[in-house]
Amino acid sequence: MSKNGHNNPAFVNDVTDKPLKKYSLELSEKGEKYVAALKDVDADYNPYENRQVEHPTTNSETLFHLLKGSLGTGILAMPNAFKNAGYITGSFGTIIIGLICTYCIHQLIKAEYELCRRKKIPSMNYPAVAETAMLEGPTIFQKCSPIIGHLVNTFLLIYQLGTCCVYVVFVSSNIKSVADYYLETPVDVRLCMLIILLPLILINWVRNLKYLAPFSTLANAITMVSFGIICYYIFREPVTTEGKDDFAPLNGFPLFFGTVLFALEAIGVILPLENEMKTPKHFGGSCGVLNVAMTLIVFLYVGMGLFGYLYYGHEIEGSITLNLPSKDVLAQCVKGMLAFAIFITHGLACYVAIDITWNDYVAQKLGPQRKKLFWEYAVRTGLVLVTFLLAVAIPNLELFISLFGALCLSALGLAFPALIQISTHWYTTKGIAKAWLLSSNFVLIVVGILGLVIGTYTSLAEIIATFTDD
Repeated sequence: MSKNGHNNPAFVNDVTDKPLKKYSLELSEKGEKYVAALKDVDADYNPYENRQVEHPTTNSETLFHLLKGSLGTGILAMPNAFKNAGYITGSFGTIIIGLICTYCIHQLIKAEYELCRRKKIPSMNYPAVAETAMLEGPTIFQKCSPIIGHLVNTFLLIYQLGTCCVYVVFVSSNIKSVADYYLETPVDVRLCMLIILLPLILINWVRNLKYLAPFSTLANAITMVSFGIICYYIFREPVTTEGKDDFAPLNGFPLFFGTVLFALEAIGVILPLENEMKTPKHFGGSCGVLNVAMTLIVFLYVGMGLFGYLYYGHEIEGSITLNLPSKDVLAQCVKGMLAFAIFITHGLACYVAIDITWNDYVAQKLGPQRKKLFWEYAVRTGLVLVTFLLAVAIPNLELFISLFGALCLSALGLAFPALIQISTHWYTTKGIAKAWLLSSNFVLIVVGILGLVIGTYTSLAEIIATFTDD
């Protein structure tokens, strides 16, 4: 979450909630008055021109950050996702899900711009957009506005903590894979988790993001080199469709859906990235930063998922790195490098969760006191311990990815943007335009709810089965 002045709790409450609630509730009884009031809004106000960003990012920098936020452990799990769907269903399914996710992100960006224009506010974060949009919608939505911001924050928090759980399992599993080759007795993956616990706590004690930036740059370089080596292993022999499922049984599709959502969506960083751009109008558009980034991301994910599954087949693990030959020194280097890269970026992944928990809730409850710094470190340590304990309880990489993808990103990436779009344009559309607004977004809400319920249920059932077997 961005740390500029527009994305803090005071901004949401003082600038958005109080004036808008009275404004919207008074006008909701008569839509005509509301539309008339909107016509009086200064049409010349452009939120993009009124943003004051200390260090604005260029288009290429924003593109790089968006790629960096989407290319991580998720892409390494794509071959396993294709195993649950089949290589034909997986290929087309990933493209379709990518198109839907991109469309929803565009809707969220457009809604933020329109709401900022109406309220003469330079920018908003995701919870503020949701709360403001609900106040612009019908009466029943307005009544839900006080809780929608907290609901968005809750899903963001669960998603970020889930990502940290995935990181812990990924790092530990790859360390175990390397250690097992050199040790006579196989190492318990939970022991590897315990070994990295203290370093994880220490790296999450870093309070300033600028100190983590060099680690992120190093991790990106390592990741790119590692991906190249993985491609070498995949393509060193011809791949074949023999013995591979083109259309897998339907009961595996929810796991595929959750994994692809987890891999593709970077919804938590979309608005902060757009808000920090030097030319934010270039973020959207047919050839904008978002479309270019999502095209590259979907292409890479389909490629890794398809060829990784065709090469390893049903033997594919939760991360393709675990299928690399354990006796090859090069393969061991890839596992070690990626484990290190993901480990040093754990602090970045956990930063949003810490920001939401501490700045939006705990710090406000504590108020001014001398021991505030102590409690901040306690919160940071506690969140790391939560992710550690979850990973220890169920050290299953692919099920964690599918669970948090279905649980959080079905809501954050599909249902909430559709709900925001309906609310934003409730009183400003009519006729065929309103019918399309309602029908298209209703479909997205239904898909999001079904993905959340079915995907979460399937993932939890698999986790319970795995836990019972263990």
